[in-house]
Parts: sequence; C-alpha cells; structure tokens
Amino acid sequence: MQPAAADTGIVFVRTDVTGNPRIKATPHQVVDTQLATTIGDGEARIATIEHLMAALSSLGVDNVVVGVDAPELPIMDGSAAPFNYLIRAAGIKTLSAPRRYIRMLEPVTVREGDIEATLSPFEGFRVSYKLHYEHPVFEEHNRRLSVDVSAERFESDIGQARTFGFLAEIEMLQSMDLARGGSLENAVVVDDSRILNDEGLRVPDEFVKHKILDAIGDLYTLGHPIIGAFSGVKSGHSTNNRLVRELLARPHAYEMVTDWVHVEPPVEVRV
Repeated sequence: MQPAAADTGIVFVRTDVTGNPRIKATPHQVVDTQLATTIGDGEARIATIEHLMAALSSLGVDNVVVGVDAPELPIMDGSAAPFNYLIRAAGIKTLSAPRRYIRMLEPVTVREGDIEATLSPFEGFRVSYKLHYEHPVFEEHNRRLSVDVSAERFESDIGQARTFGFLAEIEMLQSMDLARGGSLENAVVVDDSRILNDEGLRVPDEFVKHKILDAIGDLYTLGHPIIGAFSGVKSGHSTNNRLVRELLARPHAYEMVTDWVHVEPPVEVRV
C-alpha cells in the first residue's frame, strides 16, 4: 500500500500482469459478487477486496494505491484485523484537502424477495444487520445487531470477526481457484450441524459482526465515508453493490459535504 495524493481514491494495481493495469475501487468496477467482492477492468481482476476496504474505511484512508501480485487479496486470518494493524503500524498521512462525506438526505432501498438493503439519513455511521440461516448453529447465536461505527469499535471488535462459510462453499471456491489458502486458520467453517473450528467463535456474535464488516467494506467502494445508516436483511455483496449503484443513480438522495464533525458514538445497540 502506497500513499496517494488527494482525489486519487482507492486504486488497485495488478503488479503481476503486463502493463500493471490499475483498477479503481468504485461501485461500477465491481464485476463479481459471488461470495466475495471482485473489481475488474477488462481481463484484470482482483477478488476479495472487502476486508481491506473495511479497514481503510474505519481508519479514514481515502487515497491509496494497493499493489497486488495475484488475482485475489490475501485472506490473512479471515478478518480485517491484520490489515487494520498493518495500516496503523505504517502510519497515516493527513492531506491538506478537506475530506468529503456522503450525507444521506432520503432513504434508498433495494429488495429482492426477502432480501433487503437500505441507506437512510442518520447523523453518524450506523450499520445494522439481520442474519438469517435455517441452520442449527446460527440459531444458537445472536443474529441481529446494530453498531454505531467508530475506528475504536471497529478495531476492538467488528474488524476481528472472521469470514464464515459452509464446508461445501469453501470447497466450491477453491475449485474456482479462489480462497486458495482457505482453512480453519482463516475462516469459521460450519458443516451440517456444528462449527468445525476447535476454538469456536473469536468474538461474541461473530457471524453477524462479519456481515457488518463486509457491508462496511462494500459501502466504501463509494470512495467516501457515509453520514447515514445502513440496514441489511439477509443481504450480501451483490445486494450491497446494487444499493450503492442505486444511490449514485439518485443524486437527490444525498449530498457531498466537507464540514461534518464526528461525535463518538455509543458502543452498540441490540435490536
């Protein structure tokens, strides 16, 4: 990750491809959302950007060039925590240009059956999610959570939540040459009846918290922090991308501001 000038945005570079193609992380550069968010330009693609995007969002990094020498970002431990730690360790440069925010003025919603995602006005950044799986493991854990996101809250809790999936899904991803390093070391894996990881969950409500982490990363393809509230019901990367595209198609639903003062939020609200 290299620091970049104001208005660069978040740009990924495939350093292993001739010509080093550059792909800016924007809603319309998202070309695949099957189990991960993939951006692309022509033949060049970079998969699984959402965890790094979430870390960048939480730390307020708006401009950076990310070199990647493979078609997928490293999975690390399955969470955003390693990215968050490394960015903090490297240090963050403050630019002289004012930071621009997207302030929601009216709700924007996308639906498909019982799947739904909404962005609505709120003086802060709140992410709420309702998880729903007809599966005994998920019935044992809290599946609804609403978090007022701050850098501290993300680092201590949300960013620690690992990706999760069913054993059959991971086998399918690896057959597609994705999640090549996927194992019990970097994902919470569930079979038909139980969590396969010996240590169980890392943080309370890890399943729903990882869905919140993913939403934060997917929303940040907008390139600016949001002053508003996100609510997802059974939504995933595809729905999140449809939502941010719908927002951009409705310019009357938001405004760009530079004078917002952040107030530290409470820790969490259970619903």
